[in-house]
Amino acid sequence: MIQPLRKVVGRLVETPVKREAPARLVVADDHDFVRSGIKVMLSGETDLRIVGEAADGQEALEICGRERPDLALMDVRMPRMDGLTATRSIKRSFPGVSVLILTMHENEDYLLEAVKAGAAGYVLKDAPQNELVTAIRKVLEGETTLNRRLATGLLKRLANDARGAAAPRAEDGRAAPAQPLTARELEVLEHVALGQTNREIAEDFVISVGTVKNHVEHIIAKLEASDRTQAVVRALELRLIDFPRP
Repeated sequence: MIQPLRKVVGRLVETPVKREAPARLVVADDHDFVRSGIKVMLSGETDLRIVGEAADGQEALEICGRERPDLALMDVRMPRMDGLTATRSIKRSFPGVSVLILTMHENEDYLLEAVKAGAAGYVLKDAPQNELVTAIRKVLEGETTLNRRLATGLLKRLANDARGAAAPRAEDGRAAPAQPLTARELEVLEHVALGQTNREIAEDFVISVGTVKNHVEHIIAKLEASDRTQAVVRALELRLIDFPRP
């Protein structure tokens, strides 16, 4: 049985909107006992359903192509294709599939590579059940589950890299967005970079949570990102924003 999965991040956000049907998940880990443990931990969650299991990254990619799940729980170190490579392939081929990295390593380098690969979150394997479930639901609702200390270090590194870049261009080669971000969208994005939830941003700007959600959706669309984390990464790479000071 897997040890309780430990310490995911962040503060809880608004109550998630209930789905009509259970969210569909794929679990990718090369250890049977880890996959079995996750199945047991999620067995009582009626809004979450595991539709596939993979023992390596290549198998995870194939299952995502066949099942088109809402989210893939992805180990980092696996045979044939590691989890980071699989995440890049999944996000490139099936951008609608969210990826939550599942690993034993609380390491800024892993987090950096995971976020650059397209992961929306990063969970340590020995977090308790309720934190794993919360992390999954947050990602499904468009939030992120990044440890704030590690995420802050990551974003500072990306900002420093961007300052030293020869020209504003994202890592995937795309230039600045065709439709520029508005001044308000840039302000909201800076608050997202600080790890604030939609509710916290709404309180700072004295606007509704719904208005913040609309701003975030427009930002993600304009930057051709898959989620708010990727939007911040792309904006830093393109030097649209600098790392803000809290």
